[in-house]
Amino acid sequence: MTKHHGNRVALLVALSLITLLVLAASIRYGAIDFSISQIAHALASIFPGRPEPTLDQRIFLELRLPRAILCLLVGASLGVGGTLMQALFRNPIVEPGLVGTSSGAAFGSALFFVLGGMLHIGTSLWSLPIAACIGGIISTYLVFLLARSREDGRASIVMLLLTGLAVNALFMSAIGFLSYIARDPQARSITFWSLGTLSGASWKAVEIVAVSTIVGSITALRYAKQLNALMIGEEEATYLGVNVNRLKWIILSVNVVIVAVATAFTGVISFVGLVVPHILRMLGGADNRFLIIGSALTGATLLTLADLIARLSVRPAELPIGIVTSAVGVPVFIFLLRRRRYVF
Repeated sequence: MTKHHGNRVALLVALSLITLLVLAASIRYGAIDFSISQIAHALASIFPGRPEPTLDQRIFLELRLPRAILCLLVGASLGVGGTLMQALFRNPIVEPGLVGTSSGAAFGSALFFVLGGMLHIGTSLWSLPIAACIGGIISTYLVFLLARSREDGRASIVMLLLTGLAVNALFMSAIGFLSYIARDPQARSITFWSLGTLSGASWKAVEIVAVSTIVGSITALRYAKQLNALMIGEEEATYLGVNVNRLKWIILSVNVVIVAVATAFTGVISFVGLVVPHILRMLGGADNRFLIIGSALTGATLLTLADLIARLSVRPAELPIGIVTSAVGVPVFIFLLRRRRYVF
């Protein structure tokens, strides 16, 4: 047990170092490359008494740096969300995007964009995240309501996946309709945003996503032991003193909030929550205390790498990041489906 604990600690330390290295690459390279000295001068310019930042320094401070940090936070949110969903359903092929959370959050955000533009509604700092959360809650609840069995009230994995597919299609078609009735700038924004993008990163977005990610991850860690007990079955967990229904609602709520807030600012980014927990289980086992921390680090790292690919592959333009994550995630998902057919 001590040996396993030591291996997991060493693995988390290694993941932390890799995350920092990938972050350093993310803030250095892009449409414009910044040298280490340029980065140092840009960071020094924010202190009192220093000269006003140059154009390149402002590009770094106002565009590159918040984008890199937001990417880390969004990746961490999606990684943790995937771990929570897989722990809750005790199945490695479940992730937030497959049960409607991401598409519902995307619909809520798109609806806010269009109605806000048409009705000239003023926006506050939390308006967009709240709209995304409402959309995510509605879609997730709809999936679970439709997937529940009439006999015992439980939702099988098959019904969840099939219902999630239908609900995702419903909300994505609704987003398409909103794009159709929107004005040209809004329509272009929704289309690009629905594929996943970090181009709209700002320090305000970083603040909001940081709050949801940190609070959500800490809350999830508090219930990691109960999720471990749930792995052996609902009845067994109940015998061990776990209030299973309460645990389900708490974990679902945490998942909806962290995924919906991330989706509100970046659009739909699929498959990160699927791939990350599976990689970590192969490396360090199924203890959810390890998986939650590890998935935050690994999700941040993988999404940052995907963002680097999206920025560097066609620079000075960039690919939507959702295309990159889907290109990697779809083969992994098919592989998992073929390996885990017995779970159905």
